[in-house]
Amino acid sequence: GRARPITSNLVVGQERSVRVGVEATSLLGSRTGVGAMTEALLERLVMEPDLKLTGILVSWRGRGQLMAELPPAMDERAVAFPARLAHRLWARMNRPRVRGFDVVHGPNFVVPPAGGAAELVTIHDFGPWHYPQFVTKHARAYPRLVTRALGRGAHLHVVSSFVAAEAKELLRVEPERIHVIHNGLDHGLTGDPVRGRTQIGSRYVVAVGTVEPRKDLPTLVAAMSRVWAIVPDLRLVLVGADGCGTADLEVALKNVPGGDRVIRLGYVPDQTRADLMAGATCLAYPSLYEGFGLPPLEAMAQSTPVVTTTAGALPEVCGDAAMLVAPGDTEGLAEAIVALATDPERARLLVDAGHQRITQFSWDDTAHQMAALYRQLAGR
Repeated sequence: GRARPITSNLVVGQERSVRVGVEATSLLGSRTGVGAMTEALLERLVMEPDLKLTGILVSWRGRGQLMAELPPAMDERAVAFPARLAHRLWARMNRPRVRGFDVVHGPNFVVPPAGGAAELVTIHDFGPWHYPQFVTKHARAYPRLVTRALGRGAHLHVVSSFVAAEAKELLRVEPERIHVIHNGLDHGLTGDPVRGRTQIGSRYVVAVGTVEPRKDLPTLVAAMSRVWAIVPDLRLVLVGADGCGTADLEVALKNVPGGDRVIRLGYVPDQTRADLMAGATCLAYPSLYEGFGLPPLEAMAQSTPVVTTTAGALPEVCGDAAMLVAPGDTEGLAEAIVALATDPERARLLVDAGHQRITQFSWDDTAHQMAALYRQLAGR
């Protein structure tokens, strides 16, 4: 491993630093949304002078690899079990434990038993509770693991007030154990609309997200068949890795006239995604359920108008800076897309509203709030 700077364990007033272990296994491999959130938080949390941060790795094959992904001021602590085995054990007992921390944070639904330290578990949404048939076998274990952690006295970090309300209803958690801290937004990633249009063409709708049932891409495809009757040159670009909704999407594409105007790109790097958003006529995000919904904010940051739904936390996140339609409303979705494709003034007003909206979301603010929560949980 690389050398670490020698740092004092004392801060002003000689009070010991708050020792925080963050389960950071999501930093390994292809970076998911949770991995991106964890990376953004850690990069900023290490700047807090009274926090001593350690990345916790829950993996057997990945042991020794986390150090290269952590900020230089952090150390690694390994739980040398395969993640699936560790999760099976934690669903039944409080071993293996991690010790030596004041707070242990699990930013991806699972917090390791902390041997008496305060525990914090992040819930991004209640998809595994509502739609177990649409999530991986790994994710279907989350409800048991969260219930087990709550029984140990863990607190919940949720990413929206919508998810907080669900936590109170589904988990019967006391409100004082639920902490709402919104996700942030990377304001430094600027897309190039020329590069986006060079790849696709001058006019297109972009949809971003893993192909899974709750993203409801078949409804978007059906809506586009109505859009094409009015705006025939408007393509549809689907950006995101295949998931458990791929078969339904493929059926929808076979059955819709004009399906040759749909371009599927799969997973693309962050900069390419930003370019595609920047060059798009609008972002369509027809989700049926969302605990937060980052792509609409990302599109607003690229000066692209947004059409999304009233599902879950999307109205909370988007405010008045997006056109909102009912989930599953094919006709309403088509009408909104046509409006933005044919009315430049309406699109411009929505872009201006988006610029204002995104000022309310930053990873710096999210990290400051998270640091304050760590101090609170540690009794500081």
